[in-house]
Amino acid sequence: MSPLQAAGDLSAHGIGGQQDLPISLGLAVSGAVAALVVSFTVLAVAWRTPRYGDDPTGRPVPAVVQAVVSHPAFAIALRVFGMVVFLYTVVVAVAGVDKTINPFFGIIYVWLWVGVVFASVLFGPFWKTISPVRTINLLFARIAGSDPDEGLYAYPARLGYWPAAVGLFAFVWLELVYPSSTELSPVRLWFAVYVAAMLIGGALFGTRFYERADPFEVYSTLASKLSVWHVREGRLHVVSPLAHLSTVPAVPGLIGVMGVLFGSTGFDSFGESPPFVRFVQGTDIDGYLIKNVTLIGFCLLAMAIFAVGCMLTGVGPEADRRELPDLFAFSIIPIVVGYVVAHYLSYFVEIGSRTLVLASDPFSTGANYFGTADWRDVTWLAYHPTLLANIKVGAVVVGHVLAAIVAHDRALKVLPAKHQLTGQLPLLIAMVGFTSGGLYLLFSA
Repeated sequence: MSPLQAAGDLSAHGIGGQQDLPISLGLAVSGAVAALVVSFTVLAVAWRTPRYGDDPTGRPVPAVVQAVVSHPAFAIALRVFGMVVFLYTVVVAVAGVDKTINPFFGIIYVWLWVGVVFASVLFGPFWKTISPVRTINLLFARIAGSDPDEGLYAYPARLGYWPAAVGLFAFVWLELVYPSSTELSPVRLWFAVYVAAMLIGGALFGTRFYERADPFEVYSTLASKLSVWHVREGRLHVVSPLAHLSTVPAVPGLIGVMGVLFGSTGFDSFGESPPFVRFVQGTDIDGYLIKNVTLIGFCLLAMAIFAVGCMLTGVGPEADRRELPDLFAFSIIPIVVGYVVAHYLSYFVEIGSRTLVLASDPFSTGANYFGTADWRDVTWLAYHPTLLANIKVGAVVVGHVLAAIVAHDRALKVLPAKHQLTGQLPLLIAMVGFTSGGLYLLFSA
């Protein structure tokens, strides 16, 4: 359960329980698995050659749009927006009340953690564009007369995305496991350490550090690969999201990032399920220890299932199977985004709008600085449970089908001709397991 829910305001992460859905768990799982298997069968028959390259062409945007997005003022405006929100967050973190009505919690747990995913899918790499740590690093470099893209050392290629995976795990641990996640001091300390680490890393390794090690930038950039916006040769193009998705580089640690994102979402649903709650309450083992072990277990299990599914493919004796998980890990991105929609949509709309209301009164003094203090929470989705349930189940199914498509296209590139279909079966089985398990957890929340 997220911190804001723990405060007793809302239970919006899950669909609401199996009894509230217009369809049964068995029907949802059967339909999802059938859709995945049928998709694979159709791909096997109709998709015989790779279609997605490393740099999709697409269509250039109109000249007026290109002129706007390429103008220096556009980038500056976005950086200013990011810094204004950052400075506001710092102020409420330092001077705001230590209660969940402090907008600091909504900014961090809702706008940043969930909203940045939606913004990145819609607009491209959103966090990279507005990142306050990038802006601060740029200002320091200008003052020092150095190049912000170049640090003192080259970023070690072998580290890849592993620092980002560690950072993402640290955040989901703070949100989902740490018992004081709704107290101002520890959350404020977490982000102080994050900012300090990012600024030191940027000074040492340049902007490459942010591309590989900033947990929020990595998450945002990977989600943005499902957007239609792609920059090619300095010009903005509209491309197929699946073609865009195939441009994700096979960097070490990508499987770790995907495992943390997927596994933590599964843990969030599992942690709200009645069997787990009863177990924690009824055992003599420390509940905090159980939650820590379970979160780690979910993340490692997600990585292990996918990695084994990849490494069991028929690659031929000359290939290194250890490289396959990172080669195929990009295909989990649609699954992760699908579960973000399924798990957090109503939470984001309702608590996100409530945060905007609270933002007008940052110090809980009855002020109305932005004119939003009298606005109401957006609760429309809560009154349309059938629509909400269909959106959530549909997001899970569509995410897995898109993952099967891009994984199939990648298999046609990297697998020998005689293994291009049979070699994908272990990965298909892993995705069927993800689909079934994910829907079960979503219904159990």
